[in-house]
Amino acid sequence: MIDDPQLKRRRLSEVLEEIAHDPARIRISIADLIDAMAGRAFGALLLIFALPNVLPTPPGTSGILGLPLVFLAAQLMLGKMPWLPAFIATRSMERASFAALVGKMTPILGRAEKLLVPRLAFMISPLAQRFLGAALLILALVLALPIPLGNMLPALAMTIISLGVLERDGLWVIIGLVLGAVSLVIVWGVIWALVAGAVFLIQNAF
Repeated sequence: MIDDPQLKRRRLSEVLEEIAHDPARIRISIADLIDAMAGRAFGALLLIFALPNVLPTPPGTSGILGLPLVFLAAQLMLGKMPWLPAFIATRSMERASFAALVGKMTPILGRAEKLLVPRLAFMISPLAQRFLGAALLILALVLALPIPLGNMLPALAMTIISLGVLERDGLWVIIGLVLGAVSLVIVWGVIWALVAGAVFLIQNAF
């Protein structure tokens, strides 16, 4: 279940850049990314789907990217290998669009990768990964909800946790979990405020 450290020599940002600028590729599917990330698929794929939600993206993006995150987090929690159903895995985008997305992601990835070092290995143990999968599943479900500005903090927490898993940095995993807990409190506050506002409007409309 833990990503193979022997396959971590090349940084994720380098792998993504190579895929984005491969002239042999016309379109890039999620299945292509799974194949390219063999051996470190969980950390890399979670990161690829979480990070765009931290950046300015078109409305509805969180709903599209949130579904693969739900599947991946559930599989991590159950100790399964990463797999996505065909209706998700076959989704693709033009290479130019993927390159534009990667262009936004790699500067952030590059800076983060310089700070990541293997430490606090107990946070990346098989048992810990089951717990992380459960935490990521909750965050992914929240991220997929159509809550105004409710996706950025959970996505940031998932991004930090994914980076920690990818580079075996337990400190980043802990930071991501703390941020995730904070984001859940904030999102719950937003939901409560929306519900209270809707009830107030209904009560005063009649």
